[in-house]
Amino acid sequence: MARKRKNRTHLKGGAAPVTTSDGAPKSFIIKHGQVGSSVTQLVRDMRKVMEPNTASRLKERNRNKLKDYLTLAPTLQVTHLLAFTLTPIAPSLRLVRLSAGPTLSFRIERYSLMKDVMNNSRRARGVGMEYLSPPLLVLASFPPPSSTTPPHLPLLMKSFQSLFPPLSPNTLSLSSARRVVLVAYNPDRGTVDFRHYIIKVKPYGVSKRVRRVLEGASSKTRVINLGNEKDVADFLLRRRGEPGPEGGYESAASSAESVAGDDGDAVDLAGDYVGRNNKKGQRRAVRLDEVGPRMELRLVKIAEGVPGKEGAILYHEFVKKSKKQIADLKAEHAAKAKLRKERREEQERNVKRKKALARQNSGNTEGEDEDEEMEDVEDVGSEEEGGEEIDGGEDGAWDEEEEISEGEDSEVEQGSDMESSEDEAESQPRKKVRIRGKR
Repeated sequence: MARKRKNRTHLKGGAAPVTTSDGAPKSFIIKHGQVGSSVTQLVRDMRKVMEPNTASRLKERNRNKLKDYLTLAPTLQVTHLLAFTLTPIAPSLRLVRLSAGPTLSFRIERYSLMKDVMNNSRRARGVGMEYLSPPLLVLASFPPPSSTTPPHLPLLMKSFQSLFPPLSPNTLSLSSARRVVLVAYNPDRGTVDFRHYIIKVKPYGVSKRVRRVLEGASSKTRVINLGNEKDVADFLLRRRGEPGPEGGYESAASSAESVAGDDGDAVDLAGDYVGRNNKKGQRRAVRLDEVGPRMELRLVKIAEGVPGKEGAILYHEFVKKSKKQIADLKAEHAAKAKLRKERREEQERNVKRKKALARQNSGNTEGEDEDEEMEDVEDVGSEEEGGEEIDGGEDGAWDEEEEISEGEDSEVEQGSDMESSEDEAESQPRKKVRIRGKR
């Protein structure tokens, strides 16, 4: 019986994943050390926010160190590392720009998970197609760069900007703008608020009931229930909160105000957008639905380099140093960098020296082997020449000084040789003869 072939039911027409550009920043979002279930869920929510340019299914192990991710990141072209950990005071977040730094350390003052925000919201949730394109970044309440602006705020703003792909209005497709990440600076508290929204586009100037007719019924019923209404006007024009037509009907102005608010929320679509009847040139009301997570971050420290190779401290919230102390620290870091460079150069020289010595030793061993082979050949040749001289002599005659044994002596010697050979034969064990019989 033929094996049934599995179809890819998870890929639907028109819902192909969006390929990321080569210049888009990529990130690792991990938890470091022992953290609770809430922080673990916060890590998953942040991966959801950073999709599709993050490792959403990355699995950490207890034996994994932070150095492992820093070593692996350049191979996978990862540009940022977000590490969540739990301290005795509060959860913390480290934002690392790979591979040279800087490293920003935050304390998470307060946070809410995705499920908490969505449970408190009565509006419709996203269907998941919003996460196929990166979100748009909105920076709010950051002071403009000037002589009075604290020097760490521009660096903080640029660090958040580098997390997301740059926005190009000329090449941006309107249908890919589905989400918004809001990073707002709170000057009173000195914190940064992180919010995540989904963009919703609704018809402008119509009531909720008319919008239901235009957009279609809910996915569960598929048909609008008019069983309790005497007329379609009772469904479309009834005042809010009234059970029937006895309470009166809404006017066009009141219905428009109840849905769209003022004209500031309405825009004319510059192109086709997702959803029914959202065509180019249509006037629509734009609304942001928060889906979480929500965080309040306090910047604690900015350091040069990456964890394990940190350099000078550029900013610290709680520790203030004098100019002399800052100069001493800079000199200390410069000395450490110089020593590290010298050690690296020395190591490279040692490696080159060992390689050259290994090549020299290999050449010497090959030369010795060749010399030994030549000596063996000479020895064999000399033995052959010596044997010819002994056998034949120069003239083939006997030497006069050589003694010739008589016949009796030779016979005695032959007899002794025979006796010794017989004794050796008797001393050797006899071999058993195996007789193979027919089976």
